[in-house]
Amino acid sequence: MKPASRRLVFFTTAIFLLFCGISSAQQSQPENPPAPQPQSQSGTASTPDKPNDQSKSTETDPKAVSTTVQVDKNAATQTTDKNAGTSNDRLFFTLPNFLTLENAGQVPPLTAGQKFRVVARGNFDYIQYVWYGFLSGISQAEDSEPGYGQGAEGYAKRYGAAFADGTIENFMTGAILPTILHQDPRYFQLGHGSFIHRTWYAASRNIITRTDSGHKQFNYSEVLGGGISAAISTYSYHPTADKTFTNTLSVWATQYGYDTLTLGVKEFWPDIRRKILHKHPVEPSPAANPPQ
Repeated sequence: MKPASRRLVFFTTAIFLLFCGISSAQQSQPENPPAPQPQSQSGTASTPDKPNDQSKSTETDPKAVSTTVQVDKNAATQTTDKNAGTSNDRLFFTLPNFLTLENAGQVPPLTAGQKFRVVARGNFDYIQYVWYGFLSGISQAEDSEPGYGQGAEGYAKRYGAAFADGTIENFMTGAILPTILHQDPRYFQLGHGSFIHRTWYAASRNIITRTDSGHKQFNYSEVLGGGISAAISTYSYHPTADKTFTNTLSVWATQYGYDTLTLGVKEFWPDIRRKILHKHPVEPSPAANPPQ
């Protein structure tokens, strides 16, 4: 797909997903159950020598205490033991955003297994099948890469190529090279400062990244990984007419630009989400350090 087409796809899809996200937010209700009211024990009279028995039982009842805990299921930092160190967030409540952390501070590095699992979780998420179908439909309408032809067969080839392109790029930049080079594939949201400062920070994360040990380093995983992915896909299953060095550079540059725009969306998405859901920002822990 040409760079101009990719930009059109990105902005069209962003508007579409924002509309879906707002509709979803309006339909969803906040899960804030009312605090339990103390219930009197009918038929049981307190005796003078045990005036505090009822209050003690209420204070020490773990069920009564647990009902006062409120959980924000939309927080990007929500994790489980299975997916520790990653997120359950979705951009526009739709696209997987599992490698983005908010107010993270210092977090332990991901193991090799965790890097591969989180990439697989996002790459094979149900919404991705719809997403690639959408991209393939636009590609077919533009007759991009005419070697695929038209009709059902042409659409199937475009769909398979789009899914394969995304899968190779996701694993190469998010799991394979980060494991080999000991780099952290997660995006750590800045969350403060001016719009220009945050935009620059987000765009620079495609050039500067964290190592597993927490130091700054050139983002070899993104830059080299994107180039390797473009070469593998271009010279393997794409039409013969597109198997050129120029086309490979174009694919790499387009993907790099798309990833950079996506990082900008990831930086400001928590602010947009809180406005949609009318939630207050989560205060970072006093011990948390700002992203590097």
